[in-house]
Amino acid sequence: MSSFTPVNSQDALKLIEEGAVVADIRDPGSFSHGRVKGAVSLSNENLQEFIDNADFEKPIIVCCYHGVSSQSAAAFLADRGFEKVYSLNGGFEGWALGMPDQVERG
Repeated sequence: MSSFTPVNSQDALKLIEEGAVVADIRDPGSFSHGRVKGAVSLSNENLQEFIDNADFEKPIIVCCYHGVSSQSAAAFLADRGFEKVYSLNGGFEGWALGMPDQVERG
């Protein structure tokens, strides 16, 4: 089994500034209400398309509600060949509290 790395909000922001992709696995309603700036919504419906079009060398940060579900999703992506996979500690809730200026709404 491939692995992923847990990452805090500050380190995640650095990765994002360097070009990391943020994959948000929360439900579409939560995603549309607020998300990490530039995040993409990732669900069972668009997962295969996402993988088919992905740059496997580009870092990817998986984000969920509180940082629990993102761990299994990150492990799944690492198993599919993504080289640099991270799980956002605290999820979107932690991100929104610590990085409110980096939240995109609407």
